[in-house]
Amino acid sequence: MLNWRRDPGYEQRMKQLRIEIEQIKNETEQLRRETARLRQLNANGRALLSSIDQLCFAPDSSSTPPLPTASDCKPSSP
Repeated sequence: MLNWRRDPGYEQRMKQLRIEIEQIKNETEQLRRETARLRQLNANGRALLSSIDQLCFAPDSSSTPPLPTASDCKPSSP
């Protein structure tokens, strides 16, 4: 027959494991909240970049300046 005795440090180790599990749960929840906040900030940043792109790089704008018209030309000074 087996002679089984409870480990004297068992209860203390189990208590420590429960504490660690609770800490991990709390840290996981905090990371979830931070992740949600970062996702919202990223979405806001993407929206701002989109607005900047639309304002600064409108489809009707060109990267080359238009040629001067006759009224824009002035005689050059000698």
